[in-house]
Amino acid sequence: MHLRGLSKGRRVRAASVAAGVLTAGLLSGPAHAGPHPEPPLTTMSIKSPPGGANVRVLIFHGSAAAGEESPVVNAGIEAIEEIGLSGPANRRFKVEASDDPSVFTNDKRLGRFNAIVFLTGGGDVLDAEQEAGLEAYMEAGGGFVGIHDAARAEPYSDWFTGLVGARPAASNPAAVQRATVEVGDRRHPATQELPVQWKRPDKWLNWVKNPSGEVHTVARVRESSYQPGAGANGWDHPVSWCRDYDGGRSFYTGMGGTVSSYDETDFRAHLRGALMWTTRLEQADCKATINANYTAERLTKPNQPGQNDQIGEPHGLVTAPDGRVFYIGRGGADSSQPVVTDWNNPDIGKGKGEIHVYDPKTKQVTLAGALTVFGNKGGGDELVKVEEGLLGIELDPEFEQNGWVYLHYTPHSQINRDTRMAERRVSRFTLDRATNKLDLGSEKVLLKWPVQIHSCCHSGGGMAWDSKGNLYIATGDNNSSGFSGGYSGNNPQPNYKGVSFADARRTAGNTNNLNGKILRIHPEPDGTYTLPEGNLFTGRETDEGGGKTRGEIYVMGVRNPARIFVDKSTDVLYAGWVGPDASAPSTTWGPAKYDTFAAITRASNRGWPYCMGNKQPYRDRNLPDPSQPLGWYDCDHPKNESPNNDGLVNLPPVTGNNIWYSPQGGAPDYPRDANGVPSYKPEQATYRLPWLKGGGQAAMNGPVYRYDTVAADSAVKWPAYWDGKWFVGDFYDADQPRNAVLMDPKTQGDGGLPVHSESLKKIVPVGNDGIKNLMDWKFGPDGALYVLDYGRGFFTSDSKSALWRVTYKGGGPTPAAGQLARGSE
Repeated sequence: MHLRGLSKGRRVRAASVAAGVLTAGLLSGPAHAGPHPEPPLTTMSIKSPPGGANVRVLIFHGSAAAGEESPVVNAGIEAIEEIGLSGPANRRFKVEASDDPSVFTNDKRLGRFNAIVFLTGGGDVLDAEQEAGLEAYMEAGGGFVGIHDAARAEPYSDWFTGLVGARPAASNPAAVQRATVEVGDRRHPATQELPVQWKRPDKWLNWVKNPSGEVHTVARVRESSYQPGAGANGWDHPVSWCRDYDGGRSFYTGMGGTVSSYDETDFRAHLRGALMWTTRLEQADCKATINANYTAERLTKPNQPGQNDQIGEPHGLVTAPDGRVFYIGRGGADSSQPVVTDWNNPDIGKGKGEIHVYDPKTKQVTLAGALTVFGNKGGGDELVKVEEGLLGIELDPEFEQNGWVYLHYTPHSQINRDTRMAERRVSRFTLDRATNKLDLGSEKVLLKWPVQIHSCCHSGGGMAWDSKGNLYIATGDNNSSGFSGGYSGNNPQPNYKGVSFADARRTAGNTNNLNGKILRIHPEPDGTYTLPEGNLFTGRETDEGGGKTRGEIYVMGVRNPARIFVDKSTDVLYAGWVGPDASAPSTTWGPAKYDTFAAITRASNRGWPYCMGNKQPYRDRNLPDPSQPLGWYDCDHPKNESPNNDGLVNLPPVTGNNIWYSPQGGAPDYPRDANGVPSYKPEQATYRLPWLKGGGQAAMNGPVYRYDTVAADSAVKWPAYWDGKWFVGDFYDADQPRNAVLMDPKTQGDGGLPVHSESLKKIVPVGNDGIKNLMDWKFGPDGALYVLDYGRGFFTSDSKSALWRVTYKGGGPTPAAGQLARGSE
């Protein structure tokens, strides 16, 4: 049954609330503003937890405003009644509705309810004693669901603010508007059945203070899909959230502001799931995105003076099945070590690429080995600095049995000082697993190829395995950042002894060159490799001009992919790469610098140096005068007509990328002419991913978290909420991304945008004393996130260079299994 009646009118708010003695201890209510005298103390005793043999829900719809009852209230009551009568018998509940606040001082009656729904027009609806009763109810383990205007209730109560999570701003759009809700939590019963992009009409509230990080947000409204008004919250605009609060469970949704909401199947499913959790009929995790539940701990100490005993110049990490963390130093040394930049000196660029091992059992670091690499020329201009060295590390899939370690590096012994060429290679070494020492004499060179070292930059370096034992190797375009004005790196003119160093059409855009690619090979036990089916080329293609291909190429057209990751549950490849240097778009040359992330489901051409972002073309240039622009590249039919090309002229079509960002913002897009060429006029730009912003930017791709593979007994593993989410970040920590994104599997392979994103900056902490310069991040077998902070300099290591671990301490779902309720039969 339900009891309905008119509002009792505005009730007097006391100066402070009553205190009630609970079975669990003493309850003290928060102070409230107002001139009224303090009411007498009231003793209340509520069962723990509330609710008896039958599951019951109380809908409270009292209002501080006199007048007729809102049609929204009646629609909400009717919908919740019908929800309670539907579904499996053990998930049903009984509903009572009342506008009489005295129920909150009747502990015998209140204790019968598993959950209380506030379906109220807001205002000061409870006096101090009544609010104390609600507090006692929650402390005893009760459940609360607030809908829409419930966030306006009890405006003087800090405790109630905590209960609902946020308060509406003074400025809110009054009109009903259709908007897109991004449903980020795919596991909570209130959201697991909803579409990821849920389009619906409602009245959308803005918040005085964004509650993200203090509550667990399950859904956000996308402000670009409606007009949020002057009080807009920005890209992170929570609309539904939950939290474990004061011993009970609280769920709030800002939706439900219209009568028609309660007729929607999906909105009813949303309410039903919220009630399943708050009534204790089902468990849910409402702690997973609360910042305080995560701890970031620095694992390594600063190096001893003049030594790299803890860490080198951080450049990549990988975790072993037993929990050890292997991390590498590229080749730079601390400031006490000499840097040789004179090409006449045989030791030019000589550095040590170090492999360190952190053992979580002993919390000690071992220097496993050091390779002599070319990669210690320090900073300077394009003709001085260098990004070669020890670039990547991976462990064999059977590492526990064979101890094989794969390293991607540039040996100093193979440089040619006359031609300024070097050899890059991927080699296999054997580790003595008992001593954590690498046998440098065990090297098996799998793959090697030439790189120019006259001019910096772009070495790439990341490696990853798929579920079939294929090894992916990311290589940079081995091209200078200069000589093209910061736009397409396609200047054919500069060269050193006949080898171009400013034309990425020689490398990334060349089907016969292994630079600017993501390679895919299948290593064999004897130290050789075979080519898997499905790469971009077979190695046997030719064209009329004699151009050829390399069968190792899986992805071409990438600029500097430092970090890649393969999700072995899907074999989707995730990659990020750094863009050029132009700070603004040019109507003559094309887009500004776009740092890029891509979810890659098949062999493809990702565009560089012809196109970037969502197939936005650059302008061609060529001899005899590279300063004069030629035609725009055709992203669907790209041609490599560079004099430095020895591959095919006709290239595979460009596949659009999922995430790109410039100094102006995330995913800039422009109106296009009849030929599909964007205007590139800044005032015409649309930013499709408002959670992104660049500046000084260097994309650092991260992992996809898989909860199901984590050790069941780990006390530090990240919760299941993050399962399937892709971590994308940037080396820098200002406005750049450090986010977890959710992709649509149906569109991600063709450049589909992320459907949801949330910031990780309070969990993977930024700032000078946090993880300021993100170099690599991966989850370990314990489910903790391991992160390398590069340090505060460049081409060196310093006291801030460190290995970190970010662990979760929030606990499991609530309520406890022993406190689950049984629905009405």
